[in-house]
Amino acid sequence: MLTSKQKSYLKSLANPLKALVLIGKDGLTLNIIESTKISIRSHELVKVSVLKSCTSDVREMMLDLSAHTNSEVVSEIGRTFVLFKESEKHKITLPQ
Repeated sequence: MLTSKQKSYLKSLANPLKALVLIGKDGLTLNIIESTKISIRSHELVKVSVLKSCTSDVREMMLDLSAHTNSEVVSEIGRTFVLFKESEKHKITLPQ
């Protein structure tokens, strides 16, 4: 579980990032889940954007994707959210 201080730090790191995962009209598919897992393994912090063509609920998709990837939701703004999962290499050092 992330503390508010850690979430704030991760938000500041995620701000300049571009979305690595885009969810389109098909919604949350197995391909999206797998590509998100790969992105999280290599980057730890991943920004996901849900396109306007997607009619599914953004919050539901965010929680489902977080559960499937065993990651934590850092922030949600509109149709964009950020996921974080600490890797074994610890690329990002979290504040205590």
